Amino acid sequence: MLRFIVIFLASLLVLFTLDVLTVVEVHVINPFNALLATISASIIDLFGGDAVAHGKVIYSVATGLAVSIERVCNGIEAVIILVSAMLAFPARWSHKLIGVVLGTLAIQALNLVRIISLYYLHQWNSVWFEWFHSYIWQALIVLDALVMFLLWLRYLPRPPAQESAPPPPSDDDAPLEAAA
Repeated sequence: MLRFIVIFLASLLVLFTLDVLTVVEVHVINPFNALLATISASIIDLFGGDAVAHGKVIYSVATGLAVSIERVCNGIEAVIILVSAMLAFPARWSHKLIGVVLGTLAIQALNLVRIISLYYLHQWNSVWFEWFHSYIWQALIVLDALVMFLLWLRYLPRPPAQESAPPPPSDDDAPLEAAA
């Protein structure tokens, strides 16, 4: 357990440090946020909306109201938590890789639902937008990371049971002797 905690905390420290570096923000985070905005606007348009993405901003052509996908709105923090937990858990690297890929996809799929719902909430009512943005969705995204970790643990192959010597026979196990 101590090994898990040490590796988990060290991974969090390294990954969150990388996350806040300017070079990572410029070359990874900002392009990723723009990609999320483009995908979200495309999904909104697919279902009859009027969203347009410009960089990391999604705005409504009809109302002019916009939402911006900022650093903490992209699900990366939840992915970092999930990756750190999977790296810390003693499992085969192939299983860790599968877990990280599927977990990241699940978190980002839910994050797209989050972004689109916040876009519509902002169009409808800014108070509800703020409440859902600050409280409900933040908790759900982190909960998604926890659920993905628990599902990953559930489906990890179990190590083979160690074979032990059979227990010594008891008097009840002794063969019955036939009377002649």
